[in-house]
Amino acid sequence: MANESIIKFDEVSFGYGHNHPILDEVDFSAKQGTKITLMGQNGAGKSTIFQLLTGALKPDSGIIIVSEKITVATAKQVIPRDQMDLTVREFFQKCFKQKVYDIDPRIDDILEAVNLHAPHDRIVKSFSGGQQARLLLASALIQDPDLLLLDEPTNNLDKAGIAHLTKFLKDYKKTCIVISHDADFLNAFTDGILYLDVFTRKVEQYAGNYFDVVKQITAKIEKDNAKNAQLSKTIQEKKDKANFFANKGGKMRILAKRMRDLADEMEESKADIRREDKTIRPFIIPAQEDLSGEILNISSFTVIKNHKPVTRKTDISLKKNQHLLLSGPNGIGKSTLLEALANDQAKGSVIASGVRVGYYRQDFSTLNFDDTVFQSLSAVMDEQIEEKLRATAASFLITGDLVYKKIGNLSEGQKGLVAFARLVLQKPGLLILDEPTNHINFRHLPIIAEALNKYQGAMVLVSHVPEFVAKIRIDNTLDLEK
Repeated sequence: MANESIIKFDEVSFGYGHNHPILDEVDFSAKQGTKITLMGQNGAGKSTIFQLLTGALKPDSGIIIVSEKITVATAKQVIPRDQMDLTVREFFQKCFKQKVYDIDPRIDDILEAVNLHAPHDRIVKSFSGGQQARLLLASALIQDPDLLLLDEPTNNLDKAGIAHLTKFLKDYKKTCIVISHDADFLNAFTDGILYLDVFTRKVEQYAGNYFDVVKQITAKIEKDNAKNAQLSKTIQEKKDKANFFANKGGKMRILAKRMRDLADEMEESKADIRREDKTIRPFIIPAQEDLSGEILNISSFTVIKNHKPVTRKTDISLKKNQHLLLSGPNGIGKSTLLEALANDQAKGSVIASGVRVGYYRQDFSTLNFDDTVFQSLSAVMDEQIEEKLRATAASFLITGDLVYKKIGNLSEGQKGLVAFARLVLQKPGLLILDEPTNHINFRHLPIIAEALNKYQGAMVLVSHVPEFVAKIRIDNTLDLEK
C-alpha cells in the first residue's frame, strides 16, 4: 500500500446553501506517509475540507474516496465549549466510540509524546491555551490514526512546544495534513501543498517543501502574467485591424469578423491568474480620549510553578503610549493574569478609574457566539452609526451578508478579525492582547503589527510569535518565569 493514494477528491463540490459555495469540482489526492499543508484565506473552507474527510459533512456532488480500513482523526483548532468542564480522563474517553478500560496508561503515554504532564482528574478549562493545544494534539494521536488532520496546531504553543511538535511530525510515519500559517514550521516537514483558492473555489496541488512551493507559485504567476500581457497586446492589434477592415465594407467585413473571432479565441486562451488573498486594510485602534497619568500599575503577580501558585513582586507602571510584553512558557499563568487584569481582579494590579479596557482573548470567549457580527460590533459603539460599523467591518473583510452571520458560524480566523474590528470601534484606554496572531492569515499580520505599534494607549501583549513581536514597539518586558 506504500506510495498509494489513501484519499482522493474527485470533482467534489460543496456549499452551505446556494449563497455560500465553498468547493467547485475540486480534485486532489494524498499518498500514504506524506505530510501535506492545506492553505487558503480565512473563511475559504480549509476546516470544511477536514470535515468532509472525516465524514462529518457530505459533498453536494463528486466523490470522496478514502481507502478501506483507513482511520482518520482530527486535532481541532480549539477545544469544544461543551468539553471544557470534562476531566482529562473524560476528555480522552470521548475520542473513542466505545469505552476504553485501560485508558489511563494510554493517556500517560500520549501526554508524554506531546510534552505535557497532568493528573487525569484535572479539569480541561484549568489548562492554559498552550496546554490545551497539546491536549488537542494528544486527543488525535491517542487514536493512532492512519490519517492525522491538524488544524492550526502551533496556536498558543511556546517555542519549546513548536520544536517538540516539529520533531514529532518529522518522525511520524503515517499520513498527515496540516492547516497552518507558520511558514518556518511548515517548511520543516512539508512534502507538498494543497492551496484552496477562495476566488475560484478550486484546490491547486504542489509538490515540494513550503518555501520551494512558494517560489513555484510566484514563478508561475509571473510567467502567466507575461503570457497574458503578450496576448492582450496581440488581441488589441487584431481588434484594431477588425475595426479597420469593417470600415472598408464589402468582403473586408468577412475578414473583420475573422479577426474578431481570432481575438475572442485568444481572450479565452489567457491563463487564469491566481489572485492573491485579500488582505485587511491598514487600520488604527483609536485610544480612549483624555488619558493622563498612570493607567496600569503592577506591583505583584501570581505564577504557577509545579502546579502551585507562587506570588512574585515587580514594579511595572504603564502610562499612555507604553507597551508591555508578558513572556514565559506555556502553563506559567500568562492568560490567567491577562484575564484577571481585563476584569480588574488581578491582585497586586490597579487600573486607573474610568479607563476603558479592550480585551482580545485567544479563545474569543469575550464574543457572544449567538450574536450576529452586526450585533457584536454595535454592542461596543458609543453612537450607533451603521455606515461607520459597515465601513469598519469591511476593512476587516466582513462584507455583504457576512455581517448578519452569527459569530459562532464564522471561521476562527474571521472571529479574530471581528475581535479586532470591535477594538477599533471600542476605543480602549488599556489594550490587553492574548495571542492575537492565532488563526489569522499570515498576510494580515504585518498590518495588525503596524496598528499595535501605533496604538497610543497602554498595552499589555502576550505572543509566542517572535517575528510578530519584533514589528511592535515594546517599552518593557515582564518575564513571568524570572
